[in-house]
Amino acid sequence: MNTIMRKSVLGIAGLAFAGGVIGGPIAAHNAQSVDVSPVAVVQSDKVDAGKLIPHGVQGAQSRIDLDDEQVANVKAIIAATKKSGMDERAAVISIATSLQESKLENLGHLGDMNDHDSLGLFQQRPSSGWGSPEQITDPEYSTQAFLKGLKQVDGWQDMPLTDAAQTVQVSAYPDAYAQWEQQAADLVAQYWNS
Repeated sequence: MNTIMRKSVLGIAGLAFAGGVIGGPIAAHNAQSVDVSPVAVVQSDKVDAGKLIPHGVQGAQSRIDLDDEQVANVKAIIAATKKSGMDERAAVISIATSLQESKLENLGHLGDMNDHDSLGLFQQRPSSGWGSPEQITDPEYSTQAFLKGLKQVDGWQDMPLTDAAQTVQVSAYPDAYAQWEQQAADLVAQYWNS
């Protein structure tokens, strides 16, 4: 019985081998190639610092402690940046601009202390076409409005932060944005993936 079983197993193995040799080249000719090389999957929660501050910071840096409302505004700016299809650098520029303009506070009309009719995180002016007061005081809308302006700046990705921000904002203090670059980059690194 062992001999019969061994012959059956060898016969089946032979048929399988012959079928592979005969069917193999034909099947291989019609089959699509599959890459079976090992793939390394790297997932990182850290943002590349080179993307955040590609030119290094300019001048002395300022830093403030943030409360819950300001952190919520940071997260809103990051979300609006992602929604606009822009990268981490755009978020750094946006946050640094808001740090300079409002200290990341969604400001309403400030009366005599107000610069004309400037409102919101970016101190945008309804009279200059940024939107209605209700729109400008909406963090998502105001960020997207700022980013729309940034997209129109040729080469903004390669500019120092203060030049890119100033081109959009047209501030009376064009170099003031630079002082917030490190804190803005730190905030983007902390909240971009959260």
